Amino acid sequence: MAQKKITEAKGRGRPRAYDPQTALLQALDVFWSTGYSGASLDSIATAAGMNRPSLYAAFGDKHALYIKALEQYWEFAAAAMQEALTDNELTLSQALMRFYEGQLSIYFSGDGQPRGCFAIGTATTEAVEDSEIRDVLSDRLSRLDADLETRLRAAIDSGELKNDVDPAALAVLASSLLHSISIRARAGKSRAELTELARSAVNVICGV
Repeated sequence: MAQKKITEAKGRGRPRAYDPQTALLQALDVFWSTGYSGASLDSIATAAGMNRPSLYAAFGDKHALYIKALEQYWEFAAAAMQEALTDNELTLSQALMRFYEGQLSIYFSGDGQPRGCFAIGTATTEAVEDSEIRDVLSDRLSRLDADLETRLRAAIDSGELKNDVDPAALAVLASSLLHSISIRARAGKSRAELTELARSAVNVICGV
Protein backbone atom coordinates (compact mmCIF):
# COMPACT_ATOMS: atom_id res chain seq x y z
CA MET A 1 0.00 0.00 0.00
CA ALA A 2 1.67 3.20 -1.12
CA GLN A 3 2.13 5.79 1.59
CA LYS A 4 1.97 9.48 0.77
CA LYS A 5 4.65 11.92 1.82
CA ILE A 6 4.00 13.96 4.92
CA THR A 7 2.21 17.16 4.02
CA GLU A 8 1.43 20.34 5.85
CA ALA A 9 -2.04 21.76 6.19
CA LYS A 10 -2.58 25.21 4.79
CA GLY A 11 -4.42 27.96 6.57
CA ARG A 12 -4.41 29.34 10.07
CA GLY A 13 -2.89 27.60 13.06
CA ARG A 14 0.09 25.32 13.40
CA PRO A 15 0.95 23.22 10.32
CA ARG A 16 -0.17 19.61 10.52
CA ALA A 17 2.95 17.48 11.00
CA TYR A 18 1.42 14.20 9.84
CA ASP A 19 -0.30 12.76 6.82
CA PRO A 20 -3.74 11.30 7.74
CA GLN A 21 -3.42 8.49 5.21
CA THR A 22 -0.01 7.46 6.50
CA ALA A 23 -1.25 7.62 10.09
CA LEU A 24 -4.26 5.47 9.20
CA LEU A 25 -2.02 2.87 7.57
CA GLN A 26 0.18 2.79 10.67
CA ALA A 27 -2.90 2.26 12.84
CA LEU A 28 -4.08 -0.50 10.49
CA ASP A 29 -0.72 -2.19 10.89
CA VAL A 30 -1.02 -2.17 14.69
CA PHE A 31 -4.56 -3.60 14.59
CA TRP A 32 -3.42 -6.22 12.08
CA SER A 33 -0.59 -7.39 14.33
CA THR A 34 -2.37 -7.30 17.69
CA GLY A 35 -6.08 -7.43 16.92
CA TYR A 36 -8.61 -4.83 17.99
CA SER A 37 -8.59 -5.74 21.67
CA GLY A 38 -4.81 -5.98 21.84
CA ALA A 39 -4.22 -2.55 20.33
CA SER A 40 -3.95 0.39 22.70
CA LEU A 41 -4.28 4.04 21.77
CA ASP A 42 -0.76 4.55 23.10
CA SER A 43 0.68 1.90 20.78
CA ILE A 44 -1.28 3.28 17.83
CA ALA A 45 -0.23 6.86 18.58
CA THR A 46 3.41 5.79 18.83
CA ALA A 47 3.25 3.92 15.53
CA ALA A 48 1.54 6.86 13.84
CA GLY A 49 4.01 9.37 15.28
CA MET A 50 1.22 11.32 16.96
CA ASN A 51 0.14 12.07 20.50
CA ARG A 52 -3.19 10.75 21.74
CA PRO A 53 -5.07 14.08 21.59
CA SER A 54 -4.00 14.57 17.96
CA LEU A 55 -4.94 10.98 17.13
CA TYR A 56 -8.38 11.45 18.66
CA ALA A 57 -8.89 14.77 16.89
CA ALA A 58 -8.02 13.20 13.54
CA PHE A 59 -9.88 9.89 13.76
CA GLY A 60 -12.08 9.79 16.84
CA ASP A 61 -11.89 7.06 19.46
CA LYS A 62 -10.30 3.63 19.04
CA HIS A 63 -13.49 2.11 17.67
CA ALA A 64 -13.93 4.80 15.03
CA LEU A 65 -10.29 4.46 14.05
CA TYR A 66 -10.65 0.69 13.67
CA ILE A 67 -13.71 1.09 11.44
CA LYS A 68 -11.74 3.49 9.23
CA ALA A 69 -8.83 1.02 9.11
CA LEU A 70 -11.18 -1.85 8.23
CA GLU A 71 -12.75 0.13 5.41
CA GLN A 72 -9.32 1.20 4.17
CA TYR A 73 -8.17 -2.42 4.05
CA TRP A 74 -11.24 -3.53 2.12
CA GLU A 75 -10.78 -0.71 -0.36
CA PHE A 76 -7.24 -1.85 -1.07
CA ALA A 77 -8.05 -5.57 -1.13
CA ALA A 78 -11.12 -5.04 -3.31
CA ALA A 79 -9.07 -3.12 -5.87
CA ALA A 80 -6.78 -6.12 -6.31
CA MET A 81 -9.78 -8.44 -6.55
CA GLN A 82 -11.51 -6.29 -9.14
CA GLU A 83 -8.37 -6.08 -11.24
CA ALA A 84 -8.32 -9.86 -11.49
CA LEU A 85 -12.03 -10.51 -11.91
CA THR A 86 -12.74 -7.83 -14.51
CA ASP A 87 -9.84 -8.52 -16.87
CA ASN A 88 -11.61 -9.73 -20.00
CA GLU A 89 -8.38 -11.10 -21.44
CA LEU A 90 -8.21 -13.80 -18.76
CA THR A 91 -9.96 -17.14 -18.77
CA LEU A 92 -11.99 -17.97 -15.67
CA SER A 93 -9.20 -20.19 -14.37
CA GLN A 94 -6.60 -17.47 -14.92
CA ALA A 95 -8.81 -14.81 -13.34
CA LEU A 96 -9.44 -16.87 -10.22
CA MET A 97 -5.76 -17.71 -9.82
CA ARG A 98 -4.84 -14.04 -10.15
CA PHE A 99 -7.57 -13.28 -7.62
CA TYR A 100 -6.07 -15.67 -5.07
CA GLU A 101 -2.46 -14.78 -5.82
CA GLY A 102 -3.25 -11.09 -5.38
CA GLN A 103 -4.66 -11.71 -1.92
CA LEU A 104 -1.76 -14.00 -1.02
CA SER A 105 0.57 -11.11 -1.82
CA ILE A 106 -1.29 -9.07 0.79
CA TYR A 107 -1.38 -11.88 3.35
CA PHE A 108 2.37 -12.42 3.06
CA SER A 109 3.29 -8.73 2.99
CA GLY A 110 5.29 -7.22 5.81
CA ASP A 111 7.94 -8.71 8.02
CA GLY A 112 7.68 -11.81 10.16
CA GLN A 113 4.83 -14.30 10.35
CA PRO A 114 2.18 -13.91 7.63
CA ARG A 115 -0.88 -12.18 9.05
CA GLY A 116 -3.50 -13.31 6.57
CA CYS A 117 -6.52 -11.15 5.82
CA PHE A 118 -6.91 -8.12 8.09
CA ALA A 119 -10.70 -8.42 8.12
CA ILE A 120 -10.86 -12.17 8.74
CA GLY A 121 -8.08 -11.99 11.32
CA THR A 122 -9.49 -9.11 13.36
CA ALA A 123 -13.10 -8.28 12.50
CA THR A 124 -14.55 -11.78 12.88
CA THR A 125 -13.63 -11.81 16.57
CA GLU A 126 -15.20 -8.43 17.29
CA ALA A 127 -18.27 -8.95 15.09
CA VAL A 128 -19.83 -11.28 17.66
CA GLU A 129 -20.41 -8.42 20.11
CA ASP A 130 -20.03 -5.30 17.95
CA SER A 131 -22.92 -4.65 15.58
CA GLU A 132 -21.16 -1.92 13.60
CA ILE A 133 -18.14 -4.10 12.87
CA ARG A 134 -20.49 -6.99 12.09
CA ASP A 135 -22.42 -4.85 9.61
CA VAL A 136 -19.25 -3.67 7.84
CA LEU A 137 -17.91 -7.23 7.67
CA SER A 138 -21.21 -8.65 6.40
CA ASP A 139 -21.53 -5.95 3.76
CA ARG A 140 -18.01 -6.44 2.42
CA LEU A 141 -18.32 -10.23 2.34
CA SER A 142 -21.59 -9.89 0.44
CA ARG A 143 -19.87 -7.62 -2.07
CA LEU A 144 -17.10 -10.17 -2.50
CA ASP A 145 -19.62 -12.94 -3.16
CA ALA A 146 -21.44 -10.71 -5.65
CA ASP A 147 -18.26 -9.86 -7.56
CA LEU A 148 -17.32 -13.52 -7.82
CA GLU A 149 -20.84 -14.45 -8.90
CA THR A 150 -20.72 -11.83 -11.66
CA ARG A 151 -17.50 -13.33 -13.01
CA LEU A 152 -18.89 -16.85 -12.81
CA ARG A 153 -22.07 -15.85 -14.65
CA ALA A 154 -19.90 -14.35 -17.38
CA ALA A 155 -18.10 -17.70 -17.61
CA ILE A 156 -21.44 -19.45 -18.06
CA ASP A 157 -22.42 -17.01 -20.80
CA SER A 158 -19.11 -17.56 -22.60
CA GLY A 159 -19.38 -21.34 -22.36
CA GLU A 160 -16.47 -21.80 -19.94
CA LEU A 161 -18.86 -23.23 -17.35
CA LYS A 162 -21.84 -25.50 -17.89
CA ASN A 163 -25.29 -23.94 -17.86
CA ASP A 164 -26.46 -26.14 -15.00
CA VAL A 165 -23.96 -24.87 -12.41
CA ASP A 166 -25.10 -22.56 -9.62
CA PRO A 167 -22.97 -19.39 -9.85
CA ALA A 168 -24.13 -18.11 -6.46
CA ALA A 169 -23.11 -21.33 -4.73
CA LEU A 170 -19.77 -21.42 -6.58
CA ALA A 171 -19.14 -17.80 -5.57
CA VAL A 172 -19.60 -18.64 -1.89
CA LEU A 173 -17.32 -21.64 -2.34
CA ALA A 174 -14.65 -19.45 -3.96
CA SER A 175 -14.84 -16.80 -1.25
CA SER A 176 -14.85 -19.43 1.50
CA LEU A 177 -11.61 -20.82 0.10
CA LEU A 178 -10.10 -17.33 0.35
CA HIS A 179 -11.02 -17.16 4.04
CA SER A 180 -9.51 -20.61 4.59
CA ILE A 181 -6.30 -19.53 2.87
CA SER A 182 -6.11 -16.52 5.18
CA ILE A 183 -6.45 -18.68 8.28
CA ARG A 184 -3.92 -21.21 7.02
CA ALA A 185 -1.45 -18.41 6.27
CA ARG A 186 -1.70 -17.26 9.89
CA ALA A 187 -1.28 -20.87 11.00
CA GLY A 188 2.07 -21.13 9.24
CA LYS A 189 1.34 -22.69 5.86
CA SER A 190 3.78 -21.55 3.17
CA ARG A 191 2.81 -19.39 0.25
CA ALA A 192 3.71 -22.22 -2.13
CA GLU A 193 1.39 -24.62 -0.28
CA LEU A 194 -1.46 -22.14 -0.33
CA THR A 195 -0.95 -21.39 -4.01
CA GLU A 196 -1.30 -25.10 -4.75
CA LEU A 197 -4.42 -25.25 -2.58
CA ALA A 198 -5.89 -22.38 -4.58
CA ARG A 199 -4.98 -24.06 -7.87
CA SER A 200 -6.67 -27.30 -6.82
CA ALA A 201 -9.81 -25.43 -5.80
CA VAL A 202 -9.86 -23.45 -9.04
CA ASN A 203 -9.74 -26.72 -10.96
CA VAL A 204 -12.76 -27.94 -9.01
CA ILE A 205 -14.68 -24.71 -9.58
CA CYS A 206 -13.87 -24.72 -13.29
CA GLY A 207 -14.77 -28.38 -13.62
CA VAL A 208 -11.29 -29.46 -14.69
